[in-house]
Amino acid sequence: MKGTLLLFRLTCAALLAGLLAPLATAKKLTPEAVTAFHRYVALTEQRMAADVSTGRFLWIEGLPAGQREAAYARLQRGEVVIERLETRDSGQRAVPVPDGMIHHWLGVVFIPGASLAKTIAFLQDYDNQYKNYAPEVERSKLLSRSGNDFKIYLRLRRKKVVTVVLNTEYVVHYAMLGGDRATARSYSTRIAEVQNAGQQDEAEKPVGNDDGFLWRLNSYWRFWEKDGGVYVQLEAISLTRDIPAGLGWLVRPFITSIPKESLAFTLGRTREALCCRP
Repeated sequence: MKGTLLLFRLTCAALLAGLLAPLATAKKLTPEAVTAFHRYVALTEQRMAADVSTGRFLWIEGLPAGQREAAYARLQRGEVVIERLETRDSGQRAVPVPDGMIHHWLGVVFIPGASLAKTIAFLQDYDNQYKNYAPEVERSKLLSRSGNDFKIYLRLRRKKVVTVVLNTEYVVHYAMLGGDRATARSYSTRIAEVQNAGQQDEAEKPVGNDDGFLWRLNSYWRFWEKDGGVYVQLEAISLTRDIPAGLGWLVRPFITSIPKESLAFTLGRTREALCCRP
């Protein structure tokens, strides 16, 4: 019975790997996809500014009373509350993305016993993020800092049937909003896919002319110290290649799960590292 089950799993893995093979071909990032991403981001950041100005610092604050109470209860139990989002234009039309896909997820976690200062200090320890967020982050380095502005490097590894390794760089800005709240925004400035990672012939593929697993990544953090801990919200917007025709029905759920799982991992690991930390 165990042998039959193992054979079934191996067969399914081989089949899925074969179906994913068309993805592992070079895909060029087009100016049209970049323009669409910037438009989507601009519209989303307008909504973010409106949220703060109207008192909805956390996403759950804008939920109906019953849903809001349920979400807070889940957070108090240690869960990560996650929601898929989609920004539309003023006419409530979806933003088209030629030759690409935009992934937009938001998550919130509560860290009991944490303080705002310690939470910010933990996240700003970029030289050690490879320890805090392994195995997704293999290497990390602070490139430069000027006040609340950072330039950082992260080497990312993501595995799900296929393994993708990326050398990435970001600019990050933190803003303190009084004594109990803060925000941070992170924009990718360079994402290069690595082929033959860890081998002697390791090399980067041309930026924007690779397999298209990740072309852009913006991350927006909000921190609120209250209820004996810190609420941490992370909203992530990423740009990837589109799905080859004929495989969308099977491959799309697989590809779109990666951004969600990465966000859940980041928030969960942050809570685990900081929960009740002295």
